Order: sequence, then C-alpha cells, then structure tokens
Amino acid sequence: MDDASVFILAGGKSSRMGTDKALLAIEGKTLLQRALAVAGEISERVFIVGGKQKFSSFGSVIEDAYPDCGPLAGIQAALNNSNTELNLMLAVDLPFVTGPLLRFLLSISQHSDAMVTVPRVNGRLQPLCAIYRKAFSELAEESLRQGRYKIDPLFNQVPTRIADQKELETAGFPGALFENVNTPSEWTEAKGRLSQSVL
Repeated sequence: MDDASVFILAGGKSSRMGTDKALLAIEGKTLLQRALAVAGEISERVFIVGGKQKFSSFGSVIEDAYPDCGPLAGIQAALNNSNTELNLMLAVDLPFVTGPLLRFLLSISQHSDAMVTVPRVNGRLQPLCAIYRKAFSELAEESLRQGRYKIDPLFNQVPTRIADQKELETAGFPGALFENVNTPSEWTEAKGRLSQSVL
C-alpha cells in the first residue's frame, strides 16, 4: 500500500520479561524479525522505532524524541518522521498479528476520515496495533510535553474509528491475534502456539 508506512515499536524496557522482547527467538526468528516480515507484506515503508545502536542491523531506525516516556513517545517519533498520511503502529510483542489483519485495518482507515483507526478486543482498545494519521503527532507531542503518557485518553479528542471484536471476528480475525507477550510464562505459551502455526 503506497499511501501507508508501518512502524515497529521496539523501544520498550521489557522489565517483566527480564530480557529484550524484540530479540526473543522462535524457530530461528526473533520477534522483531517476525514483525518486520508481517509489516513487509503490506508496505515497502517499514521502520523500527527504538535504539539505533541496538536495531540498526535490522533496518531503518527512528529514535524517540522523548526518551523513557512509553509507547506514546514512539508513536510521536514515528509520525513526526513519516512521509505518509496513514501510519500503522505495531508493537514488537504481538507475535500472532498477520498481514491480512493489518491490511483489513488499513482498508478500514482508507475508507474513513477518522484520525485513528483502532481495534477493540475483550473490551480493551489496542493502540499498539492501530492506524494513525500524520496529524496525530501534534496531539501526541502536546500530551508528552505535559507529562501525560497514556494513549487511550487522546482518542476522545479526535475522530476515532473503533473496529470492535464482532467486526473483526466476522472478517475472520479472532481476538487471540492481539495477544502479546510480557512475561516468561506468556512467552513459553506463545512459543508453543507459534511452533504449531504458520504465521
């Protein structure tokens, strides 16, 4: 999709995992490599948001302008460096996300004037697997400057298109695709599922 960029958010501290989640490997591929492969299915414009020293060998890297301020800082940095109107943010710790799911979300965004297109699964918004228009960077930066780092409250300030669970499941995308890995036990469980699937 020529009018969209994809940004892999890989700058988290992985404190609960105890090691960098982006570099965890299953069947010879790290979570970062898996995310890059999925992102590459939908756009040639794929970037990693994180530390250049750590990730430059994997691809083009963008660093946070507001270090240690959480995922919102990653989104702001991505949008500030983007040359496209539509920008898909994908957390590196979502190993079950597929290319078709991302294409579905982009299609919704393309047919909407909303500033943000975000899934909602099990009653929770999924801001780290969502589409943001470039202008969202201004709101994100204002929030960061004020020391407000939560993403979801910002959606109340802009037109937001929510893709709810029923809509996703009807299109063939179960909520389990949005499960992330934060702890060693979750990673062990994820590895078992991934080894039995071709994602």
